[in-house]
Amino acid sequence: MRREASVLHLDLDAFFAAVEQRDKPSLRGRPVVVGGVGGRGVVATASYEARAFGARSAMSTAEARRRCPAGTAFLGGRFAAYRATSDVVMGLLRELSPLVEPVSIDEAYVDLSAVEGRDLSVAGVTALARGLKERIAAATGGVTGSVGIGSSKLMAKLGSELEKPDGLVVVAPGTELEVLHPLPVTRLGGVGPATAERLHAVGVRTVGDLAARSLPDLVALAGRAHGTGLYQLARAEDDRAVVPDRETKSVSAEETFERDLTDRAVLGREIDAMAARVGGRLRAAAWSGRTVTLKLRRYDFTTLTRSQTLPQPTDDTRAIAQIAHRLLDEAGTAGGVRLLGVGVSGLSLYAQGDLFSIGEDPGGPAEAERPVVEAPEPEQLPAERRWWPGQDVRHDELGAGWVWGRGIGRVTVRFEGPLTPPGPVRTLRADDPALHPADPPEWRTATMEP
Repeated sequence: MRREASVLHLDLDAFFAAVEQRDKPSLRGRPVVVGGVGGRGVVATASYEARAFGARSAMSTAEARRRCPAGTAFLGGRFAAYRATSDVVMGLLRELSPLVEPVSIDEAYVDLSAVEGRDLSVAGVTALARGLKERIAAATGGVTGSVGIGSSKLMAKLGSELEKPDGLVVVAPGTELEVLHPLPVTRLGGVGPATAERLHAVGVRTVGDLAARSLPDLVALAGRAHGTGLYQLARAEDDRAVVPDRETKSVSAEETFERDLTDRAVLGREIDAMAARVGGRLRAAAWSGRTVTLKLRRYDFTTLTRSQTLPQPTDDTRAIAQIAHRLLDEAGTAGGVRLLGVGVSGLSLYAQGDLFSIGEDPGGPAEAERPVVEAPEPEQLPAERRWWPGQDVRHDELGAGWVWGRGIGRVTVRFEGPLTPPGPVRTLRADDPALHPADPPEWRTATMEP
């Protein structure tokens, strides 16, 4: 631990839902659930109004629908809008310190001690955090975040969780155990459901209970590495550094889709295109690499990666694509894919030639042998399937809005935006030629700083 409270943790409040409420004024103050909207969908984020009825992340959308009242908005999510808002917030954090470690799109650590001469007293960092929160709200059109500041990453993160939403907690040096020990043991990052069940079975329910256990007891219960980690966390022993983004030795390409894709043929063509871009960039830079990685972001916004390391480096497009296809088969596409990426890492400044000569197979059929199944283009789909709840649209005559719902041959649009009052609702033909998908709306006025 540090002698000063110099690690800041920011966690944006119900982030996806907050962006939806900002961009859709008719939803402000109302329950909003973001995630998969189909029968097997999963909640990614619920607004605080929806949480009051029991909706929460990782719950099935069907269960959230049962719990929430009529009029709750169930939206498919708009990752481009979330990323644009996140980029603004991360930029504000980098104005505070050169050492910013993003954890996810809505969460980051900041090392406040990286700026020489900064006032790191409790009063000084409290004033700094208040100013940061005000700037975030102004720059994002009202999105709020909870801030924790402490002598370690552990205490900063716990501080940001204590008074959500829109909270600010500074854990003064020397008070770490007073704050930590009364908390449920599940508040520690290393305690998931399985570990919690084992700890509860032996009477450990609070962090204080955990701290009372000996190191041999915890090693016997959770294994050497995990048990040692729990022993240290229960004593607020955390010396992890804030590690900023660093350039990685990899070449990759990825694509975010406007709606979840499940069609294997369509995803296969995306993989082939990305593998071609990656292979071309490798050859242009005279690089080759040993590890091929497939990245997926699912319908519920969880991200997963699958990798295969080769015995020799390659820059061959076909080999990269074949491995990525097999990794996609292993990962599966159930529920839909929102983002897909292909990358090559473990780079070296030489190429070993074609790793897989004709007739050899890295794990899947050759590109020329793979059966091609033509997927329908969007305009060939039934008209109502082109639209999904929450989607940004623009009508040639009625202007900008978003999809409230769809039915057989019909789509219902509310025409409003972040800088307008709640707008009117119109039901249109789903194949109305004047209705088009649109980019996320601009939430900043001309008077706001970019």
